[in-house]
Amino acid sequence: MTDTTHRLDDYDYHLPPDQIAQYPTAQRDQSRLLVLDAGKGDLAHRRFTDITDWLRPGDLLVVNTTRVFPARLLGRKESGGRAELFLLGYPRQTTASETTDSWQEALAPALIKSSKRPKPGSQLVFSDHLRARVDAYAADGKASVTLLFRPGTGKTMDTLLEAHGRMPLPPYISRDSRPEDRQRYQTRYARHTGSVAAPTAGLHFSDELLAAIGASGVETASIVLHVGYGTFAPVRTEDIRDHVIHREAVEVSAETAAAVNRVRAAGGRIWAVGTTTVRTLEFAADPSGQVQPLAGECDLFIYPGYRFRVVDNLITNFHLPKSSLLFLVSALAGRDRILDAYREAVAQGYRFFSYGDAMAIVTRS
Repeated sequence: MTDTTHRLDDYDYHLPPDQIAQYPTAQRDQSRLLVLDAGKGDLAHRRFTDITDWLRPGDLLVVNTTRVFPARLLGRKESGGRAELFLLGYPRQTTASETTDSWQEALAPALIKSSKRPKPGSQLVFSDHLRARVDAYAADGKASVTLLFRPGTGKTMDTLLEAHGRMPLPPYISRDSRPEDRQRYQTRYARHTGSVAAPTAGLHFSDELLAAIGASGVETASIVLHVGYGTFAPVRTEDIRDHVIHREAVEVSAETAAAVNRVRAAGGRIWAVGTTTVRTLEFAADPSGQVQPLAGECDLFIYPGYRFRVVDNLITNFHLPKSSLLFLVSALAGRDRILDAYREAVAQGYRFFSYGDAMAIVTRS
């Protein structure tokens, strides 16, 4: 068996259920940090604030500034039965408001949970100002819906979703969302609304830590990748190369592209915060490794055998067994190194997944 195996079962590991984090740490930057030197295989057990020990002046830290929106709407069918609408993307408005009393429309893909599936043409009611019309169902059960919203005084699509929606916690967090999740399941630098899942590596950064990193001479740049529900889709193909990766909206500004290229030319290291940032930067790179500005959809699937053009080091969380994200970190550090590190993390009681602890993968020290 080699580091470049493409057999799905070779990316499995044992994780006790009680190590799946159900809540965040009391303080963002006080999660544990496992640092892997990918070249030597050495591991260091630290606190996340110690990430500054591995950063140095001239490095560039690249973050994803997407913002999670409250995508879960609890309401009722016109017949009175309860229904839940899970928006799979931020609604795209198709009508412009003429008056505050007129109903506006916005289209979105969604999942609907109800005792009996609502028929196309029927409506779900969430408030006097917010409804959803079921337009059609796809073969995979996903629905196309039209959100109907009446802005009213001081009300917009954003404010109505904030008022009536709930944060879309991942399926392995076995509890309902709480008010505090609106802040904790969101990075401190979230700016661009559009995700239904957080870029969770960024959850560990506090304002104070970001300020300390900047003061140390490390630059920061940003990309946008709106995380879709497909990030939780299981891989079902025996050969991982046959898996079809989901597409997600991305944006790389000219400013960020220039910063990445300048730092690389000067010999600095590119630190990606999260797998979403890795995929975006690598997707935006030309064959020579120069990052180009772009706005579009990313479908880059990274698995062992991939040759990285841009990213040197990665700050990430621990990922699910047999997942596309586990393939990505295995491509960066080697499958054997990653699975050895994961076994050590399990043995040392690290907390896993979105609200869990952090890992830094250093391929260039």
